[in-house]
Amino acid sequence: MRHVPSQDLQALKVSFDDSLREALLRQEAYDAEKWLYVPCRYTEYRFILGTRGKNPLICVGINPSTAAPDRLDRTLQSVDRIRAGNGFDSFLMFNVCAQRATDPDDMAPELNEPLHRENLRAFAYLLSLSREPVIWAAWGNLIEKRPYLPACLRDMAALALQAHARFVTCGRRSLRGHPHHPLYLKRDLPLDPFDIEGYLSAFPAGLG
Repeated sequence: MRHVPSQDLQALKVSFDDSLREALLRQEAYDAEKWLYVPCRYTEYRFILGTRGKNPLICVGINPSTAAPDRLDRTLQSVDRIRAGNGFDSFLMFNVCAQRATDPDDMAPELNEPLHRENLRAFAYLLSLSREPVIWAAWGNLIEKRPYLPACLRDMAALALQAHARFVTCGRRSLRGHPHHPLYLKRDLPLDPFDIEGYLSAFPAGLG
């Protein structure tokens, strides 16, 4: 299944708080006691997809594709394997940009400011679910796909540092220093400490 953006998100009224309230209710399509899926139905954007637990691993990618509860794509299947191999009881998938697009080349060329603000509200909520949040940086070279993505990541990092979150990576970094994407990682690979401030300060010239 492929998703190509077909609706102008600038025209949508997007609210994370409203979407979260609805997602916390009983759902017919999936078990809401097992899954956290915000919004709780398939649409042009997604804030959160993951499983519920007391010790979640927050994985951060670039943008959501077609995954949904009980229908994980290969990326989310890999995320679930890595979280299990590293002792976490659940995972929460988040993205630097909330616009759904299977091919990141289809992402909007300009930043949608209202959607970004709501995405930050979603991220703050995820950070509040743990005393010591652990964030797996997993966006790969795709962070360079759009000029607004590094700035979005900086906003997220500021929230994470205020929450005393710990950043980690998994697998070898790219030649340009970007953290590895979750695909093709073995279950038993460890999570390594990641200096998010150092990474952002050394970001490739001309980006962000």
